[in-house]
Amino acid sequence: MQVLVPALIVLATVIAMEWVAWASHKYIMHGFGWGWHRDHHEPHDNLLEKNDLYAIVGAAMSISMFALGSPLVMGASAWWPGTWIGLGILFYGIIYTLVHDGLVHQRYFRWVPKRGYAKRLVQAHKLHHATIGKEGGVSFGFVFARDPARLKADLKRQREAGIAVVRDSAGA
Repeated sequence: MQVLVPALIVLATVIAMEWVAWASHKYIMHGFGWGWHRDHHEPHDNLLEKNDLYAIVGAAMSISMFALGSPLVMGASAWWPGTWIGLGILFYGIIYTLVHDGLVHQRYFRWVPKRGYAKRLVQAHKLHHATIGKEGGVSFGFVFARDPARLKADLKRQREAGIAVVRDSAGA
């Protein structure tokens, strides 16, 4: 039982972080935070992007939770779940880095999946990048991907409604 509750907190945090990432991506990165995110949607040859600053924000969230859960930092007022929430945020950051930066954008390794969920993730994120600018768009999550056929249909509706400008190569 001593291991079960912390493990459940870590797992719940990893799952919740996908929602946090989706909401942050849709409403912050494609909203008032577009200045940091824009270069992620534009071609470039730089090793780093301004968008990578969002990883520092995620790291700060994790570190803050570790600090809140640490008796060394907070003394007797330490909040024990904070450590496990911080670990869940850290795990989500590792998953995000491997899936989004590694698999989808191939910043760390070259592998193009031919089938399965990995292929679906890549397709969904490529469809996210099918729009020009910050308006409209689909697939704002990073780990859970909707069916690419539905995403294409959503993009087509957005283009027809004048909500999004879709690249010609997107096929929507």
